[in-house]
Amino acid sequence: MKVNDIRIGTLGGTLCSLWASISFGDILQTLLTAALGTLVSFATSQLLGRWYKRKK
Repeated sequence: MKVNDIRIGTLGGTLCSLWASISFGDILQTLLTAALGTLVSFATSQLLGRWYKRKK
């Protein structure tokens, strides 16, 4: 057995075990949290940009 074959087998087993333990609800919650974080970050940067322009 080659070392590369062992690495591929280990990676395949790891991915299969992760796939089985993650549910659709977890993925959906992660996507919604990421979208909310993006919106809050964008809004904050826009508000700070406007505030900075007014200060000048």
